[in-house]
Amino acid sequence: MLVTLFRLLSVLPLSALHALGSALGWLVYIASPSYRRRLKDNIVRAGFGDHLSSAIREAGKNILELPFIWCAPQDRVLKSVRIENWQLVQDAIDAKRGIVFLTPHLGCFEITAQYVATRTPLTVMYRPPRKDALKPLIEGARARGDLRLAPATLSGVRTLLKVLRSGGPIGVLPDQVPQNGEGVWAGFFGKPAYTMTLPAKMHQMSGAPILLTYAERMPRGAGFLIRFIPFDEPMGETPEQQARAINAAMEKLIARCPAQYFWSYNRYKVPEGVAAPSAPTGNK
Repeated sequence: MLVTLFRLLSVLPLSALHALGSALGWLVYIASPSYRRRLKDNIVRAGFGDHLSSAIREAGKNILELPFIWCAPQDRVLKSVRIENWQLVQDAIDAKRGIVFLTPHLGCFEITAQYVATRTPLTVMYRPPRKDALKPLIEGARARGDLRLAPATLSGVRTLLKVLRSGGPIGVLPDQVPQNGEGVWAGFFGKPAYTMTLPAKMHQMSGAPILLTYAERMPRGAGFLIRFIPFDEPMGETPEQQARAINAAMEKLIARCPAQYFWSYNRYKVPEGVAAPSAPTGNK
């Protein structure tokens, strides 16, 4: 049923989906107190409270653009994309050392992997949906062409490392809250967030460079601008230092278009089995 709905919606122009998404964003914000509180608290804490109205609309666009991204013909999807700094990626591909792409929940994060996979095979880590009804939609839509999926399990991590050691690129959402034992507490906009250590480990074990990427949503459904940016934070030696370096890089990306970050995501939750941070980590 959901797959059919997405396919029907995918025939609409992106501008129409974004217009509907703006309305949906406000509807959810008004209807859900918990959603409203989390979104507002997170964006204000980060210092971007003046972008609240835009962030509400952008959150809705994020949802209703998915039928277009996942179900529209790929050539139509790719026509909506412009690219900045592809040469940075090409140089890394030519070096055959692998690439660790870090893509936060910023802008249209689903389209970045799809685009890269049209230029080179790409393996991305994903968390399988809890509801079986969502699997045909999410897994089938994401695994297009040379885009391959690795589950967020030990076997998936092994797959990613194998790809890197063979000189191929991988993709990770670095601001996704990891499971117990897979992260450390590190400051994110001034508050401790349980942060994954996987990207730094993959970088260390393979020697693959880290590249940052995000797709900024253009106004009035004009498409997306995918940017590729070098990772230039000092990584440090301890997992805590490395996690903070990655969070700092994410903060800088988010500051480029703060209204398009997924502020309603529960970034500061304490995963099951994880002890809460004993003291604020701030920006350390």
